[in-house]
Order: sequence, then C-alpha cells, then structure tokens
Amino acid sequence: MKNFSTPSVRRQHGLSMIGFLLAAALAVMAAMVAMKLVPAYIEFFSVKKILVSMGQESDFRSKSNADIRSDFSRRTAADYVSVVKADDLMIDRSSGIPVVSADYEFRAKLIANVSLVIDFSASSDPTAASRQIE
Repeated sequence: MKNFSTPSVRRQHGLSMIGFLLAAALAVMAAMVAMKLVPAYIEFFSVKKILVSMGQESDFRSKSNADIRSDFSRRTAADYVSVVKADDLMIDRSSGIPVVSADYEFRAKLIANVSLVIDFSASSDPTAASRQIE
C-alpha cells in the first residue's frame, strides 16, 4: 500500500483590512507632507542658484547694494521665486567682497491648526556656513 500523507495546512499571512487602512492613511499623510515640501525646496534651490551665480559675476564687487537688489529682483522674476524679495537680502561687505545672503522661513498649513515650518538660509558665498535662525 501506498502511504499518502495529508498535505500540511499552511496558514495564510497577509494584511488585514485594518492594517491596510492604517498603511493607506500613513501613505496619504506622507504624500501630503511631500506635496508641501517639494515646492519649498525647489524654490530654495532656485534662490541659492541665483545668489551663487550673482557672486560669481566679474563685476559683482563694483555693484552697489541697490544694483545687487535690482539684479536679484530681475532674476527671481525669471525663475518664479516669490518667497524672497530684494528687501529681504542681507549684504555684507566687511571682507571686501560683498556676500549676499537670504534667511527666510517657509510656512505651510497641513491640517486644521497644524503647520509645517522650514527655515532656509542661502548665500552668494558657496563656502559660507548656514547661519542659525533664532
């Protein structure tokens, strides 16, 4: 006679409905935060690129503060930057070479009274360390 053994019963593993709903809620929350963060960082990198390119121009040393602000305004209009205005720029001429920097805060509402706040700091000197905003 042949020996037929009964097949072993395997217990199925998977995601329950509650587990799926919790995972979906977490994914939606992460997507909401990402949709708020990505435009802020894109704009920050645009500001940073504008300041660094201004600092690399050959006639940058001879420009007055008004010329620097005007140049910044023209460039931000072309790059659709709306968070930083020319009046927000800090221009430091203590080292002989003007260093233009912008420190600003991005604030976006998430849900009800919960907001997302990010502090950005960009400078025309690529070697300058970011300042702490207090």
